[in-house]
Amino acid sequence: MTNTFNKVSESIRNASVWQQKYREIMLLGKTLPSLPTALKIDDALVPGCESKVWMYVEFDLTENVLVVAGDSDTRIVKGLLALILALYNGLTPEQILQVNAYNEFEKLGLISHLSPSRGNGIKAMVEKIQAMAKQKLI
Repeated sequence: MTNTFNKVSESIRNASVWQQKYREIMLLGKTLPSLPTALKIDDALVPGCESKVWMYVEFDLTENVLVVAGDSDTRIVKGLLALILALYNGLTPEQILQVNAYNEFEKLGLISHLSPSRGNGIKAMVEKIQAMAKQKLI
């Protein structure tokens, strides 16, 4: 678990009811910088997401870590994406493959409140990051 994830998820973890958690996710989405329009291309879209989610996964050779950037056209998904980026950014490929995003989202009390399509979107985003991590281990 990264310190960044612990920091950004603290307000969600401390919220006692879903409406508060939802609000915190929306606020978190506002902190995620938007991708430039030129990067919002079809090739960067994450398949399996109902909302548009553009994601770039790069490998930083000097640090041996993955760096992920992304954006979404909906505020709630952008907030969920910000959580995912905080969870995985700066980890080595080996570390990424050990992180279970579903468990972390469950600990935050989010899974039971997300629609099936949002759950599938989260799964698709995580799978894209994990696929890049696996690729780097080959």
